[in-house]
Amino acid sequence: MRHAPAPSPLVRSLVLDADGIPVSALVAEPPAVPAGSATAAGPAGPAGEPKALLLAIHGRGMRAAYFAGPAHPDTDLLTLAARLGYTVLAPDRPGHGASARRLPHGQLIADQAATLHAALTDYARAHPVGAGVQLLAHSFGGKIALQLAAHWPDDPALPLLGVDISGLAQHYAPGAWDRPDDLAGGGRLNWGPLHLYPPGTFHAARTLLTPVPALESRELATWPTRYTTLAARVRVPVRLTLADHETWWRLDPPARTALTRAFPEGLAHLTTAHGAGHNLSLGHAARPYHLRALAFTDDCLTRTPRPALAAA
Repeated sequence: MRHAPAPSPLVRSLVLDADGIPVSALVAEPPAVPAGSATAAGPAGPAGEPKALLLAIHGRGMRAAYFAGPAHPDTDLLTLAARLGYTVLAPDRPGHGASARRLPHGQLIADQAATLHAALTDYARAHPVGAGVQLLAHSFGGKIALQLAAHWPDDPALPLLGVDISGLAQHYAPGAWDRPDDLAGGGRLNWGPLHLYPPGTFHAARTLLTPVPALESRELATWPTRYTTLAARVRVPVRLTLADHETWWRLDPPARTALTRAFPEGLAHLTTAHGAGHNLSLGHAARPYHLRALAFTDDCLTRTPRPALAAA
């Protein structure tokens, strides 16, 4: 019998206060760095001080542990990013986890964004966030990320650096949203070919799956128009990644072109993850995708003015 990997010692759980709504989350913070040493992330700084914070937002019918490598360590974004100098905060979206009892029907997109920003603010009151916040989101979580990016408050203490989204496009493939969000009926759309995932993935995924709150289906039909409206308001770099076995979305050449053209000129680019299905962060392609997402975050950091180092 194959056992699930032991939880990473860098990952812990917590519950945040989002203006009175309890939001459960997983967090991984950079390990303390001994004075005079260096890490793969660069020169050593204060112990545990992150370069930036990644707010990782999971997709429909899942939970935050999507980003924690439930079946294989190579799919663990939280630990990888923490070891490279980032804090990762992965909340359970409203209607999932600790907020499910308070919000049994979930929330609409704009309300989810407001709740997650309030949870992030609660975390930032007591923890360093480095140069700012990078959004990293999957599928339905990408809708929340675009809503957040389009309406991010002008707060020097918590600036937005960029947005990295996988598994999200503009126009659904015909009949896609009629499929159930489970391992059976929605399997082909949600997963793609089974060989794209490590052994034990589908057993481990059963611990991630949760009922989809009713309000999350209410805005499906309006998403194509909303995508255009939100994209036009974004002012930070955006990286969109779609798997080569993605079947949720219309991905013909005109549809692909429209994805980046909706953003201000030069701000967004689209990449393809090869050997991957829709649940990209659970598959064999997860580690290459996560490393590229972190490299993109590093690129976003170079655009952000930072205080000069004190002279020795």
